Amino acid sequence: MTRLAVGDTAPDFTLTTSDGGSLSLAGLREGAERGVVVYFYPAAMTPGCTKEACDFRDSLDALQGAGYAVVGISPDEPARLASFVERDGLTFPLASDPEHEVLEAYGAWGEKRNYGRTSVGVIRSTVVVGADGTVELAQYNVKATGHVARLRTKLGLDA
Repeated sequence: MTRLAVGDTAPDFTLTTSDGGSLSLAGLREGAERGVVVYFYPAAMTPGCTKEACDFRDSLDALQGAGYAVVGISPDEPARLASFVERDGLTFPLASDPEHEVLEAYGAWGEKRNYGRTSVGVIRSTVVVGADGTVELAQYNVKATGHVARLRTKLGLDA
């Protein structure tokens, strides 16, 4: 499995969003002065993914104020993402990747261990793509709880 590293060119993508529209990495980059936080999560409306999404929601003003756009990507269908957005008042786009193409391109799909069992699926990950389209930060196998706070610190938002 290939993982992205700092300095790599981030693969562009266009995906369907929770509202049935579409978004692209290029489009998100155009609207963000410093770049895009792309985070990958296993499944909408599960406890860990809800915690992480709500943390991003609660930190969105700080991230946007610093020039970052945020997008969450999972293999969930758009209708499930729409329910997630509505249930938890999420204020950033969620995108659907049911074929795992973007997940695989970013190294966020593969073998993982959870509670001693090995399975294949989404590896909870976050990649920060700079305004120039290169990877500024790539984190894999992150823990949902506290992840956004650690990310904010790495991006210098809580200095």
